[in-house]
Amino acid sequence: MIDLRSQSGRSFAVLGLARSGLAAAQALAKGGARVAAWDDDARRRESAAAAGVPIVDLTQADWSGIDSLVISPGIPHTHPAPHPVAARARFHGREIIGDIELLARSERESTYIGITGTNGKSTTTALIGHIMAACGRSVEIGGNIGTPALALAPLGRGGCYVLEMSSYQLEITFTITFDVAILLNVTPDHLDRHGGMDGYVAAKRLIFRGQKAPQTAVIGIDDEICRAIHDELAADARHRVVAISAAQTLARGVFAADGILYDAIDAGPRAVADLRRIQTLPGAHNWQNAAAAFAAARAVGVDADAAARALSTFPGLAHRQELIARIGKVAFVNDSKATNADAAAKALASYERIYWIAGGKAKEGGIASLAPWFGRIRRAYLIGEAAPQFAATLAGRVDTVAAGTLAAAVAGAAADAAAANESAVVLLSPACASFDQFENFEARGDAFRRLVLDLAARAPEAAAAGPGGRA
Repeated sequence: MIDLRSQSGRSFAVLGLARSGLAAAQALAKGGARVAAWDDDARRRESAAAAGVPIVDLTQADWSGIDSLVISPGIPHTHPAPHPVAARARFHGREIIGDIELLARSERESTYIGITGTNGKSTTTALIGHIMAACGRSVEIGGNIGTPALALAPLGRGGCYVLEMSSYQLEITFTITFDVAILLNVTPDHLDRHGGMDGYVAAKRLIFRGQKAPQTAVIGIDDEICRAIHDELAADARHRVVAISAAQTLARGVFAADGILYDAIDAGPRAVADLRRIQTLPGAHNWQNAAAAFAAARAVGVDADAAARALSTFPGLAHRQELIARIGKVAFVNDSKATNADAAAKALASYERIYWIAGGKAKEGGIASLAPWFGRIRRAYLIGEAAPQFAATLAGRVDTVAAGTLAAAVAGAAADAAAANESAVVLLSPACASFDQFENFEARGDAFRRLVLDLAARAPEAAAAGPGGRA
């Protein structure tokens, strides 16, 4: 846990008591701060109280004695409407910050690598952490992936925090100037929380706040928005910018042409790794992730050949094209982290014959953009709130089943794929948030895993994959 004795004697309101909020409340209290915590969910309040966290109704609290509001990133503080507690904090002139801001105020001498983008953040974050650890660096991985920031170990000088940064987190983090800031890509997402596309792009750009050389901006240039941001920063002599691409050959930067990773940061292109041989990094989208991770490692002084070797031992990431099992000719792949259409497109592009499980709480734009891959889908099994909307989009182009629940979808897809007697993939890649039926995408992916392993246990021809397996 991060030592927050620097905040001793100050008073904090903490709003939201899921993983990051609970860790923040506990770390602040342990550091000697006064804490008043609240969550709209009574079960979370009860759980936090049982863990010793002081519970106070912040909608009724006296804000004259509160210095700061620590808000969980999923809770709106501006758009589409601020939470009542956030509105009260702002009315009383109190700062609204996140847990990563508290990390930055405590661990001032550490190195920070931040990763953002609409898709690929988690894989890139995990991959950078893996490279750094494999190369003997002191590293902690957290933020929007896995461990809450304040539950990480204190590292001090010489240590490196590799942090996945959502647009929500970037808006409430002010002190960090990232030593390496990565922007992978930008496509429409979370538009209601940012007041539209301009607000979303502005939030993503915050990853570069305060940067100047020798701090490094690593930017994917395979989409128009990021390419424009790259060109703007590269034109400013104060910035050190490294371009990355999975689609273009670059005179300078890091790129993956046809799956071969090239280092052209300091000189002409040099092939350093064959990404096609790395089963845990399938597809062009993962080649971009690998280019970003390699560029980040190089920016903090990791030897190029050592970084390239570490790529080959990456174990993969749960819920991201994760092979759960093979039953006969059918692979079962958990891509629950594909919470929007652009992310689902990456998986659909990776397989030829797909029994697709999709649906949940729909994102703006739906799945119309996935039309180029509809021909790969043998049948779609639709779940959750988005099922009617998705069925309308797929009508006349893809055969659909209104499965309703994940359990029904897995059972139906498994039976249909087996009956077809062909090499195929049952793919959970929902193109939706999970919140209509599951607490988060991890819970959805874990449920898929249990259902598939139960099927595999009853099938003599099944072979279960290990953690982080890939199809």
